[in-house]
Amino acid sequence: MMKEGTTFTVHDMPKQERPRERMQRLGPDVLSSHELLALIIGRGIPKRSVLDIAHDLLRKFGSVQGISKATMEELSAISGIGTAKAAQIKAAFELAKRQDLEQDIPPYTVNNPHILVKAIRATIQDKAKEHFKLVLLNTRNKVTGIIPISVGTLNASLVHPREVFKEAIHGNAASVILVHNHPSNDLEPSEEDVRLTRRMVEVGTIMGIEVLDHIIISKNDFLSMKARGLW
Repeated sequence: MMKEGTTFTVHDMPKQERPRERMQRLGPDVLSSHELLALIIGRGIPKRSVLDIAHDLLRKFGSVQGISKATMEELSAISGIGTAKAAQIKAAFELAKRQDLEQDIPPYTVNNPHILVKAIRATIQDKAKEHFKLVLLNTRNKVTGIIPISVGTLNASLVHPREVFKEAIHGNAASVILVHNHPSNDLEPSEEDVRLTRRMVEVGTIMGIEVLDHIIISKNDFLSMKARGLW
C-alpha cells in the first residue's frame, strides 16, 4: 500500500508489466505510444512519473506526429522535460525520419536522379538558408546514408573536404553525391559552387571515393552539375 502523498511510479508496477521489461520480452510493437515515449524520456520528476510526463506530451501535442513537430522550446515547456530530454525526443524522431528516407530511395542512377531529388527536396525545399547534404552510396549505388554537413552560405569555410570525406569513410561509402538547395530558387551554380565541386571531385579521386554528382535543388526543379559538364 502506498503512503499518503507519494506518487505512483514505474517501479510500483509489477516488474513484468514495466515498459522496458515488456519490450525486452515481447518487442516494441506491444507498447503503447506513451510507454515508448516513457522509455525515451527515461525518468520522471518528484510527484510526476515518467509515464505521467509521457501522457502530458500526448495531451499537449495531440498525437505522436504532433510531438515530432514540436520545437525544443515547446517540448522543454512541459513539466519534467528539460533541454536534455527534449533533445532525446527530437533525436529519436530525427533518426526515424532519416531511416524512412534512406529506405524509400531505390538504387541511384546517374541518368535519373529524380527519385533522390524528390526525397531530399522534402527535407530542405522550404529552408531559408542553404543546406548542404552528403549522400552515401554503396558499390551497388544504393543510398546508405544522408548526412547533413552544413547550414549557411555555401563556401569553403563551411564545407571542407576533410569533413565530407570523414563522413564518407565512416559510412563505408563507395561513392557520394553532394546536394544543396538554393533558397532563391535560382538554379544557376555560383562560382563558389563550381570551385567547391571541383575540389571535392579532386579529393574524391585521391581518396578512391568517387563524387558522382553535385545536385542543386530549388522548390520545383533541380540542376545536375555533372550533366551540365561543370567538371
